[in-house]
Amino acid sequence: MSALPIGLLTAVIALPTLGAVVLALVPRRRDQLLRAGALVVTLSTFVLSIPLYVRFDGDSPDFQFDELLRWMPNLGAGYHVGIDGISLLLVVLTTFLMPVALASAWHSIEDRTKEFVIAMLVLETGMLGVFVALDLFLFFVFWEAMLIPMYFIIGVWGGANRVYAAIKFVLYTMVGSALMLVAILALYYQHGSATGMYTFDLPTLARYVMAPGLAQNLMFLAFALAFAIKVPLFPFHTWLPDAHVEAPTAGSVILAGVLLKMGTYGFLRFCLPLFPDASLAFGPLVFALAVIGIIYGAWVSTVQPDLKKLVAYSSVSHLGFVMLGLFTLNQQGLVGGVLQMVNHGLSTGALFLMVGMIYERRHTRLISEFGGLWSVMPAFSALFLLVCLSSLGLPGLNGFVGEFLILVGTFQVNPWLAAVATTGIIFAAVYLLWMYQRVAFGEVRHEANRHLRDLDLREWALLAPVLVLIVWIGVYPKTFTAKTEATVQALIAQVESKASVAQRSGLRQAAR
Repeated sequence: MSALPIGLLTAVIALPTLGAVVLALVPRRRDQLLRAGALVVTLSTFVLSIPLYVRFDGDSPDFQFDELLRWMPNLGAGYHVGIDGISLLLVVLTTFLMPVALASAWHSIEDRTKEFVIAMLVLETGMLGVFVALDLFLFFVFWEAMLIPMYFIIGVWGGANRVYAAIKFVLYTMVGSALMLVAILALYYQHGSATGMYTFDLPTLARYVMAPGLAQNLMFLAFALAFAIKVPLFPFHTWLPDAHVEAPTAGSVILAGVLLKMGTYGFLRFCLPLFPDASLAFGPLVFALAVIGIIYGAWVSTVQPDLKKLVAYSSVSHLGFVMLGLFTLNQQGLVGGVLQMVNHGLSTGALFLMVGMIYERRHTRLISEFGGLWSVMPAFSALFLLVCLSSLGLPGLNGFVGEFLILVGTFQVNPWLAAVATTGIIFAAVYLLWMYQRVAFGEVRHEANRHLRDLDLREWALLAPVLVLIVWIGVYPKTFTAKTEATVQALIAQVESKASVAQRSGLRQAAR
């Protein structure tokens, strides 16, 4: 248990919303003060989250910094939060990316600035709550609460078809959420009837060995559908391109960098430990959908004329790798999957940042409208190339480490599956390098591009921390993998032991 004061995790979760309450008192016309205030709040949240990482014991698989308060004891619901090696990285990723996203909107969001910064701050609390909640009731509250500010971010400050994209995003997520709520209640009553203890506490429920069969399979599918939509796993991905294209740059950065990880995190935190037999039974289906998503996302990205839509479809491909790693249920695959969540957040977040920067200058995202930018914007073009190479998995940069570990883990399960998945890296090189060639190289074809300004100080400040982490993870990934290895080992052991116990119990029942 950490020596830090009790309440630090709650402070990290609550600080953005407290900041939003304070900013709600600021007059609407004070746009610069509102932007600066929101940036200070998010930077403070990031600083407050650093002790979580520094003081986290990577050798312990237990939840750390946990806090438990009785909320509704008669219902069995409590305020229970904590982090382990999986959620730690995602919490820090969230607090790191939020100030970057807010700073990227400094000049691009000029209408209803007050409402925008409040929505972003409330969204941060919702996302952090999802990653640290250890009570299913509390988790569902945060999961649903996160939808509201994201709906407004897309629907109010988005592009021409923003309302359509926002409604589609909410409807897709709500369908999955409704089924997940039914499964949460079913698990609650099944555990209560079997043990006499009705609770939503996740560690308590995770110790319960559920008999394999139809009930476990249905609960797994209900949870899995909610998470697959959020990932998004093929074929539940069709909301993503619309949401990404219509969202403002800050919304796209958070959507790609953090929100999509809520789906992959859900599989790790809930599906695998709560429903181990169903996870093993449906593993081949997840493998198949993940590999299809890897190749499909890459192929569709290749033919996109719009820069933002290309990056959006690339997320389907990259998150397919993550799902592949998670269901290998071996050390390399799971550690690679967790690390690749962080890698995708950094690389794709940076891609959306840079697409937003070029859009602010030219007010178009069509690849055909560019060309020859290297001679006009050399600094932008050089950093854009580095981010593209990171995204396609060049050795020495962050993307390579995660994908390599995932493919090593997949090879142990099925060598042919790993071989097919590896083609996704080749296709990533095709769509990213071809896109970069058309944007940066050749002659300047449009007069409007001849006088574009290069990166300014604010844009350098936005990109520099992300690029440092991209190189850091690529050169020395142990800084991050060491924090998650013990948790992953414990998760694998838990799934295997619960599955074997349930199978033996099922055999005894069948014999009787």
